[in-house]
Amino acid sequence: MFRIRFMAGLLAITLAAGCKAQTAPTADPTLTRHIEVMVRSQFNIPQTYDVLIGARKPSQVPGYDSLPIVVGKGGKNTTIDFMISTDNSKLARLETFDLAKDPALHIDVAGRPIRGNPDAKVTVINYDDLECPYCARMHQSLFPDTMERYKDKVRFIYKDDPLVELHPWAMRAAIDSNCLGAQSTSVYWTYVDYLHSHGQEVNGEDRDPAKSFAALDRIARQEATIAKLDAPRLDACIAKQDDAQVKASSHEAETLGINGTPAIFVEGERIEGFVPEQQLWAVIDRALKAAGEQPPSAQPTPAPAPQTKPFGQ
Repeated sequence: MFRIRFMAGLLAITLAAGCKAQTAPTADPTLTRHIEVMVRSQFNIPQTYDVLIGARKPSQVPGYDSLPIVVGKGGKNTTIDFMISTDNSKLARLETFDLAKDPALHIDVAGRPIRGNPDAKVTVINYDDLECPYCARMHQSLFPDTMERYKDKVRFIYKDDPLVELHPWAMRAAIDSNCLGAQSTSVYWTYVDYLHSHGQEVNGEDRDPAKSFAALDRIARQEATIAKLDAPRLDACIAKQDDAQVKASSHEAETLGINGTPAIFVEGERIEGFVPEQQLWAVIDRALKAAGEQPPSAQPTPAPAPQTKPFGQ
């Protein structure tokens, strides 16, 4: 469940764009053909799309000229700027990224329940689906192991991204969790912990969505009763099932290029899918060092138990 690489975005731009570049082709037909074949091959351009090589011009990069290449279909074209070495031996593409506008560094976490030290310099943001089995595995890795390892050095924030096409009760679980979170951060996390370890209880034997909804509401009310939350307020929130907040979070996930869960961002660095703890910890350690914090020391590997001989040998 991951985004297709560069070409998918390229084709999307192509279909949306309406400009038509009118540039002269390169003089050498053999070179032009080699460039077209290379571009089609490297970016998986479908055979039904036209690839037109524009006129090369001097660039600011020593040893390279700029080379516009037009990709289009049915009169809808877009121009992608490539570079070609002056000796015609190499084709390159240079992209410019605005570091100040990286969306992964500007995820909206206002009002979200925080686990860990609210003032920690490193934030781990997880786009979560409460019905997703891989999310459950990641959750159980984060809590308690990862939280115990980093203690007050890291804070954890969950955002909603229920994959409703696959998981029929994930949306209701997200809404119910937010109803609890509006009253208590600790109860929000207790509910999330429970669902990620008792998914089969919510599924039920016959996997009836209506029964799953009832189970989710019942569990939420039980947690609220234990914590002495405002029951009428919770009941009203559960009954309303306002999905606006969840859909806004899912839309944000889409703009970040997420199409599967779990998806974690550690100070902007992305981790997609369930990964072993050591891989996750390596990313968190990098973020801590960048923030001027010393990561925890590596956990020592336990020594193997000594081999003992059976009695009488």
